[in-house]
Amino acid sequence: MTENTQQSPRDGGPNSSPTELPTQYAPAEVEGPLYERWVERGYFEAAADSEKPPFTIVIPPPNVTGSLHLGHAFQHTLMDALTRRKRMQGYEALWLPGMDHAGIATQNKVEQQLAEEGKSRHDLGREEFVERVWKWKQEYGGRILGQMRRLGDGVDWSRERFTMDEGLSKSVQTIFKRLYDDELIYRAERIINWCPRCLTAISDIEVEYQDDDGELVSITYGEGEETLVVATTRAETMLGDTAVAVHPDDERYAHLIGKRIKLPLTDRTIPVVADTHVDPEFGTGAVKVTPAHDPNDFAIGQRHDLESMTVMDERGVITVHGPFEGLDRFEARSAIVAALREQGRIVAEKRPYTHSVGHCSRCKTTVEPRLSMQWWVKVGPLAQAAGDAVRDGRVKIHPEDMSKRYFDWVDNMHDWCISRQLWWGHRIPVWYGPEGEIVCVGPDEEPPGTEAEGWTQESDVLDTWFSSGLWPFSTLGWPEKTPDLAKFYPTDVLLTGHDIIFFWVARMMMFGLYAMDGRAPFHTIALTGLVRDEHGKKMSKSNPNSVDPLDWMDAYGADAVRFTLARGANPGADVPIGEDWVQASRNFANKIWNATRFALMNGATLEGELPPAEQLSATDRWILSRLNTVVAQVDAYYEDYQFAKLSDALYHFAWDEVFDWYVELSKTTFMAGGPAADASRRVLGEVLDVTLRLLHPVVPFVTETLWTTLTGRESLVIAEWPADSGFRDAAAEREIETVQQVVTEVRRFRSDQGLQPGQKVPAKLELAGTQLAAHEAAMRSLLRLQPAGEEFTATASLPVAGATVALDLSGAIDVEAERKRLSKDLAAAEKEKAQANGKLGNEAFLGKAPEHVVAKIRTRLETAEADIVRISAQLAALPKA
Repeated sequence: MTENTQQSPRDGGPNSSPTELPTQYAPAEVEGPLYERWVERGYFEAAADSEKPPFTIVIPPPNVTGSLHLGHAFQHTLMDALTRRKRMQGYEALWLPGMDHAGIATQNKVEQQLAEEGKSRHDLGREEFVERVWKWKQEYGGRILGQMRRLGDGVDWSRERFTMDEGLSKSVQTIFKRLYDDELIYRAERIINWCPRCLTAISDIEVEYQDDDGELVSITYGEGEETLVVATTRAETMLGDTAVAVHPDDERYAHLIGKRIKLPLTDRTIPVVADTHVDPEFGTGAVKVTPAHDPNDFAIGQRHDLESMTVMDERGVITVHGPFEGLDRFEARSAIVAALREQGRIVAEKRPYTHSVGHCSRCKTTVEPRLSMQWWVKVGPLAQAAGDAVRDGRVKIHPEDMSKRYFDWVDNMHDWCISRQLWWGHRIPVWYGPEGEIVCVGPDEEPPGTEAEGWTQESDVLDTWFSSGLWPFSTLGWPEKTPDLAKFYPTDVLLTGHDIIFFWVARMMMFGLYAMDGRAPFHTIALTGLVRDEHGKKMSKSNPNSVDPLDWMDAYGADAVRFTLARGANPGADVPIGEDWVQASRNFANKIWNATRFALMNGATLEGELPPAEQLSATDRWILSRLNTVVAQVDAYYEDYQFAKLSDALYHFAWDEVFDWYVELSKTTFMAGGPAADASRRVLGEVLDVTLRLLHPVVPFVTETLWTTLTGRESLVIAEWPADSGFRDAAAEREIETVQQVVTEVRRFRSDQGLQPGQKVPAKLELAGTQLAAHEAAMRSLLRLQPAGEEFTATASLPVAGATVALDLSGAIDVEAERKRLSKDLAAAEKEKAQANGKLGNEAFLGKAPEHVVAKIRTRLETAEADIVRISAQLAALPKA
C-alpha cells in the first residue's frame, strides 16, 4: 500500500465531508465537467524534458469519417487503463491522439455530396476538389475525437496529429524518397485488384472474399480435330485470351502444344502453350490464359511472352469486339454465354456455381483483376526484418499464440501496391520529364522542371496505410531528431485488434525498423479480439444488433460501459457484450458510491498512521491482508494484459469482501465506539483509498469523485499507484473465512426454512473452543439472531466449523406446512432416483442408448441423491411436533 502523501489542495473541490456526496450517483452530471477539468489542468500532457521514465502508447488513428463504435470504445478503454496506471506509477505517460485521412473512404463521402449536387470531382478539378475535402474534414471530421472525451480517454490533446498535416506529410515524402533511392520502391505494370466503384487499385488485404453464386461454363476452343475444352466463371474475359495452357506432360494435348487454335467469337487465333502451373487432374486439364485480367494468367504470360490485352475499362465496361463493346462486365458475361450457346460451343453449364469472389472492403463491389502500371514497395527485406524482430525477442506478441498469424503474413508477403487512383491523399512525389525522365523529389527539394517545360507530377496518391505505417515516429517529429522522438520512441505497447495485423501492424514494423535504425516501433504487440453481441454474433451497422456506445453511456454512464468492456477482455479472444451486462456494471458503480458514502458517514478516515497489526482486530487484519493480495494480483494481471481477470478480481474484492463482508462485520464495532472503532475507521479509510486507486484506470469518473471526497486531495489521475506492502495474515484470513462459513450456512438454512431475510429469530451460539467469540455480535447482526430468552427452546441445531448455532423457529414458521412441502419434495427426489437407477441398471438400455443420453441420466441420479440428502437434513432440523 502507499503512503498517504499530501498533494496540493483542490481548488474549490470537495473535501472529506460525506455531505457533499449526493444520495445517488448521476454520471451525466459528473463526467463531462470532470473530464474538462482533467484536460484544463494538463494531467494528460507529457513532457519530453521530464526526468520520469517514459511510457508511450500508440493509438490506432481512427478514420476522419468515423464515429465511436463499440470496437473503438473497447480498445480505447484498455489503452486508457494502461496509460492511467503507468501515470500513477510515476511514468511520463504519453498517449497521443490523432486521425487518419482515410483516402478512399473520405473521398467517397465528398463525392457522394457532389453527386447530390449533380456534380463529379472532375467538374471541380483536382485542386478545388481537394479544397472541398479539407472543408468537409473541418466540418464533419473528428466527431470521434469528441466521443473519445465522452469515454474518458486520457490522451495528450496538445499533441493531436492528422496523417495529412504538414509534419506528417514531410515524413511521408522523406521515407518515400529514401525507399526509392534504396530501390525498395519501383514502378511496374502488374495485375492489381481494381475496384470499378472506387475507381482505384486496392491492396490484397483490402479485398474481402465471400462465397457468391455464379455459373461455371465449359467452352470448346478451336475447330475440327484441333479442339479442347476450357471452363470459366468469367466468360467475359475470354475476349482477352491470348493462349490456352496445358501441362507439358499431359498426353491428351501433346499434339496441340505449339499450335494455334481459333478463339471463339473473335477473328483471332491463339497458341496452346505448355506450363507446369496447370493441374492436369483439375477439370479438363486445359485453362484459358488472359494475362491482363488474372494474376496467375499474367505469370504464365510473362513466362511465354504472351500479349496482354485489356478488354475492360476502369468501370468494368467492355472496350473491344463489336457486339459486346459498351456492355457492363456482368451484362457481357450473359451475352457472351448466349452467343457461345448459339454456336454450340457450350458443352456444360453449372448454375448456380458457388465460389469465392473478392469484394472491395469499403464499397462491397466485386473486385476486377486488372493489368495496370502502379507503384510498388519491394517488401522482401523489410518483411524479413519485421519477422526477425519478433523471432529474436525484441518485440513480444501477446498472446503468444497469435505469433503464427503474424509470421504467416510477414513470411509470405507479396510486394505492396501503394499507388491509388485518387485525389485525396499524399500525392506521390515523382515527376515525369518530357524525355521519359523519372525523378523522385524529397521534402526539401524543388521539382526538376515546370509544366511548361514538359514536367508533370504523378497523379496518383499513396495508400492510406503507407502514412499510418509511420505513425509511431512521424507523430513524434521524424525525420527531425526531436526531443519527443528521443524521449518517447520506441513506444511501449501497441494494443489493437488481431484483425489489422496485416493492414497496420506489419506496416509499422517494416517502416519503423527501416527508418529508425533497426529499432522496432514498440516492445509489445498486445492483440485483442473483436466485440460481438451477447450471442457471439458479429456486430454490423446493417444488422439490428449494432450498438452505439454513446447510447449506453447516456443511459448508464461511461464507467459502466468501460467496466463491461474491460471485464470481457481476455487476450486475443472476442468479447460478447449485451445491455444487461452494462446494467450490471452500472449497479457496481452505484454499489461503490453507496458503500463509500456509508463509510464516510461512519467516519472512515485517512488521518494518522495505520495502527500496528497487534492493535487491530482479526477483521481489520483480514481485510488488509486480502487488500495486499489483490494489489499484487492486479499488478500481475496488468503486466500480462489480463484485463478481464483484473476487473473480475477488483469487482469481487470491492463488492464481496469490502462492501458485503468487511463493512457489515465492522458495523457493530462502529456502534460500540472506542479505540477498536477508531482503528477500524482508519482501516476502512485505507481500504477505500487503495481500492479506489486500483479501480481508477478502468472506472475513472466515479472513483475520482469518491476519492477526492474521501481524501480531500487534488486528483486520482496524478495520485500514486498502490504498492503491495507485503503484509499478510494467514491466521486472520482463516478466522474470517470461518465466520463467513458459519454465516453462509445459517443464511442458507434460514432460506431453506422459508424465513424472510429481515425476520429475527431467537438463537444461542455455542462458540467455545473456536475463534468466533469475538465475532458473535457481528454474526448475530448479519444473521438477524436475537438473544435467547428464558423460554428459549432449540427447535433446530446447526453444527458448523466447530461451532453450534441453535435456533428457536417455533414462532417463525408454520412447521406442519413446511413439513408437508419438504416431504413432497423428498418423495419427488426419491422417485427420480428410482427411475434413474432403473434405467442405469438395465443392461439392454445401456447397450442401445447413446453415450450422451446415459451421461444425462447419470447426472439426474447425482442431482436426485444430492436433493435427498439436502431435504432430509431440512426435515430433521424442523421443530418436533
